[in-house]
Amino acid sequence: MKKLIALTIFISGSLLMVSCGGDDDPIGLTDQEKQEAALAAAATAVGNVVTTDASAAGMSATEITTAFGWTASQGRIASSTVGMARINVTANIAQDETWTSDNIYQLDGRITVLDGATLTIEAGTRLEGNADLSGENAAVLMIARGGMLMANGTAQNPIIMTSTADDGTLTADDKGKWGGLVILGKAPVSAKVDNPQIEGVPADDTNGLYGGTDAADNSGTIRYVSIRHGGAIIDAAAGDEINGLTLGGVGSGTTIEYVEVYANSDDGIEFFGGTVDVDYALVAQVGDDALDVDQSYAGTVTNFAVYVDENSDEGLEIDGREGDLDDTFTLTKGTITAVGGASITCDFKSKAKGSVSNLNANGGTIKLSASFDSETFEQSEDAAQNVVNGSLTFSSVNAAYSIYTTSFDE
Repeated sequence: MKKLIALTIFISGSLLMVSCGGDDDPIGLTDQEKQEAALAAAATAVGNVVTTDASAAGMSATEITTAFGWTASQGRIASSTVGMARINVTANIAQDETWTSDNIYQLDGRITVLDGATLTIEAGTRLEGNADLSGENAAVLMIARGGMLMANGTAQNPIIMTSTADDGTLTADDKGKWGGLVILGKAPVSAKVDNPQIEGVPADDTNGLYGGTDAADNSGTIRYVSIRHGGAIIDAAAGDEINGLTLGGVGSGTTIEYVEVYANSDDGIEFFGGTVDVDYALVAQVGDDALDVDQSYAGTVTNFAVYVDENSDEGLEIDGREGDLDDTFTLTKGTITAVGGASITCDFKSKAKGSVSNLNANGGTIKLSASFDSETFEQSEDAAQNVVNGSLTFSSVNAAYSIYTTSFDE
């Protein structure tokens, strides 16, 4: 397969065409000219469908302040821990257990709530991942398939998951100080293999398997939870880090609302398939993508606020199916804001299907991946084609659009 140059075309109010020297006959054109013509035709088709709406409100500043005033990124760093007892957690949780707000729970390794066990965390409780641990031994709280997490915080007393290095002076630049929160369920996923292993967990830990056939699977409740300064590097050579909140095959019976991921070195929240809905999510100043969708995630994310800075990658990174399951996501009522002059981009690629509505990306760019046959230059399925056929839709979106391809090698 031949690798050709990367091409990007921005879609404006006028339709885009690439000149071929006044000759409509493709015979005699170079590969680059054929690429440009194919991409321009795809851009024209997309431009006939998408619109830019500068009035798209997303979440207003007032709504963000009201919903997320309890979070670190909005100014509430931590409550006092003076005089609190510290409990070192060193073993997996095999039976029901409750963590109380009068203690600090230090995670000394990857701590897993096993199948059949429930971990209950009281409002106001503080968890700290051991900052001295790294690689495969990094501190992580993981809920295995069949395990449950009941983490019911409140706006007045949120549950804080952070690092032992977090003494109240850490900033958005302090990332990767521990792992993060990983929740695995039995809901359908579109992966390349059955029973896939979640990223960031070594293959020899079978508690890292996720996915199944129960769309209504229940992994518990996560409410008013702040996840800070995570994203420990598991394998630097492979670029394997831990997301702030990883959701692998999590089912619709699970409740996730009012959650913050702040200063994570990898993605903020990543969905690997599943059907869980997330309402009121804030992701601020992470080192990779804020919201990342993979493997035919089939839930809805509503009322979300994203802050990107110069260290961030995409505000949204959206992929589609990898296996046979072909489902669609919904993203609605979100605002993406740049901090410190950063640019705002959102990348839709790899067979992405779903709907995006009422998104205020503050005039940033939505990138749509296009794929083409390497010999015929005919377009094949990708985000750009799915926009044209109506399986990927945008409505009331304040952003510009571009389509791109990095190779013609489908």
